[in-house]
Amino acid sequence: MKFIISGGTGFIGRRIVTRLLADTHYVAVWSRRPGNEKRTGVASHSWDPLTGEPPSESLNGMDTVIHLAGESVAQRWNADVRKRIRDSRIMGTRRLVDAIGRVQHPPKALVCASAIGYYGDRGTEILQENAAPGSGFLAELCQAWEEEAKRAEQFGLRVVSLRVGLVLGNNGGALQPMIPVFRSGLGGRLGSGRQFMSWIHVDDAAAMFCHAATNDVSGVWNCTSPNPATNAEFTTDLAKAVHRPAIFPVPAFALRLLFGEFGERMLDSARAVPKAALRNGFSFTYPQLPPALDTLLK
Repeated sequence: MKFIISGGTGFIGRRIVTRLLADTHYVAVWSRRPGNEKRTGVASHSWDPLTGEPPSESLNGMDTVIHLAGESVAQRWNADVRKRIRDSRIMGTRRLVDAIGRVQHPPKALVCASAIGYYGDRGTEILQENAAPGSGFLAELCQAWEEEAKRAEQFGLRVVSLRVGLVLGNNGGALQPMIPVFRSGLGGRLGSGRQFMSWIHVDDAAAMFCHAATNDVSGVWNCTSPNPATNAEFTTDLAKAVHRPAIFPVPAFALRLLFGEFGERMLDSARAVPKAALRNGFSFTYPQLPPALDTLLK
């Protein structure tokens, strides 16, 4: 099969490329900096979702598109940052789908990233994919993002949107800034620690995207481990993995002071479970948090 991936040189994207190459698929990537992809056999194309559509020649004749590109939400938000976050996802996906609709030989499938921000702050509620959306900036963003991806169905594509949780890896993602803090013995829970964190090992995240891309499935999937943890549990397990205590909790007001509105969202609770992925035959390599952390920190 022939795949093209936006964000293919990023944290998750590089692992997806590696898996697809290992299975002898043809792989191309879109990137704002296509020179970052130096692997032999991977075609590179330039595309910035904030400025226009992807080049039609890069899409024509592809079997599947995997769309990961989007501005990071892990920064202090202001009006300009909010606009970049929103436009990179909603306008970027709209431009991609519009381009798909115009090529002579369109892809057969679109696998598009979304996020568990869709659910908002939901306490201890167990969130399967049919749960109602939440409210607020991130929830409304994810709803609009998924709607733009779903438009590809009108061009005959099957569409899968993966609501990605907290992705854990040792050279990027959510875990990277935590490791030096916890190894110095300065780690601790955030706020009350009772909020649920729907996490996933980066290898499982990449595998789930590939599973959705190479099987005849559609709809919305939670791209999370089947065992979400509270922040207090996560803190304890991470401290054990680095053999340090975790005795310095970060109060809620400090998060708000440091990160503004994004700091508020760090305290949100989303207890998402991957019912759709499991129902469609996906198997996790790292379903439990302690072994997932051990393999990343050994």
